[in-house]
Amino acid sequence: MSLEVSIRKSFPAFELDVELEVGTETLGFLGESGCGKSLTMRCIAGIETPDEGRIVVNGRVFYDSERKINLTSQQRKTALLFQNYMLFPNLTVAQNVAAGIGKEVSRTEAAAIVAAELHRFGLDGFDERYPAQLSGGQQQRVALARMLAARPGILMLDEPFSALDAHLKGVLEQNLVSLFDAFDGTILYVSHDIDEALRFCDRIAVVEAGRILEVDSGDDLVNHPQSGAAIKLSGCKNCHKAQRTGEHSVFVPIWGVEIHTHEVVPADVRFLGIRAFYMPRAEGPGPNNFHMRVFRVSDSRFERTVMLEFLDGAPIADDGQTDEMYLLKKLLYWRVSKGVEGALALPEVGDEVWVHIPSDKVYLATK
Repeated sequence: MSLEVSIRKSFPAFELDVELEVGTETLGFLGESGCGKSLTMRCIAGIETPDEGRIVVNGRVFYDSERKINLTSQQRKTALLFQNYMLFPNLTVAQNVAAGIGKEVSRTEAAAIVAAELHRFGLDGFDERYPAQLSGGQQQRVALARMLAARPGILMLDEPFSALDAHLKGVLEQNLVSLFDAFDGTILYVSHDIDEALRFCDRIAVVEAGRILEVDSGDDLVNHPQSGAAIKLSGCKNCHKAQRTGEHSVFVPIWGVEIHTHEVVPADVRFLGIRAFYMPRAEGPGPNNFHMRVFRVSDSRFERTVMLEFLDGAPIADDGQTDEMYLLKKLLYWRVSKGVEGALALPEVGDEVWVHIPSDKVYLATK
């Protein structure tokens, strides 16, 4: 099982340019809304037509602009699960599940397929109900059963949990485990949630502005990101443009400070990242120790998020931007565990503290 994609499609304010090869695995598409994740899937499914390029699934050419090949959605036999499941309201559960089965399949065989998929997803006895009579979780299971019943060449899921609360999401995720266990082929999974992608995907493609910047294992994406987008999408709050000042040092203009790194700084370094929970308190001046003032704090159950301004940073030229969002970007995000702090008082607004940025916890990205 395999997928090869090399497509381009231009829009007035956006250009999709995707090069991708996928095997028998689950590949996640991780990126901000509007970056081209869903559009890529729609092109593979035949809902959108690229301007040029080539799409091949399991050796079968779906689209080839040079050879004038462009199979219809029905001919491609892909399975694309949207956020709202898109069940037919006027069809029963059994009819919905059967909707994707090809006409070449006999009625007897189709009925057996429907019964098997309903059983797989715990929907025995629901075959004569209509979507409006089902809970959200049951509707999702019907949609998943329909996907497998169609015997598709590729599975694609477009943020299936985006509108669910945390509890229901946790329950319904188990439905996907059944789906993935039953399908031996290529699965594409769109998400903007790094934890969700890590749970389900063998590899993760980082998408930004219509392009795939990197494709990594979950571990590499979290611990060795290669792009600014990957640093941010992996949950790192401190990610800014950086300039090389030495073999083991970079200058971060928005903070006005130089940071020493354990890793050799690439000549073409573009971004630096540091996770908010990697930074301990410091006693005073020293390598990568910075004198800070607490600008804002917010609490969760077990930790306090502290936003710090540098007191010893180099003066930064006034660029005329004064909106709050820009000013907040100049701050360092720091997370303090309420348990670890123990007898030490938690930082409060206006406090001055020293914070250490460990040189071996700094991310450096070149794109």
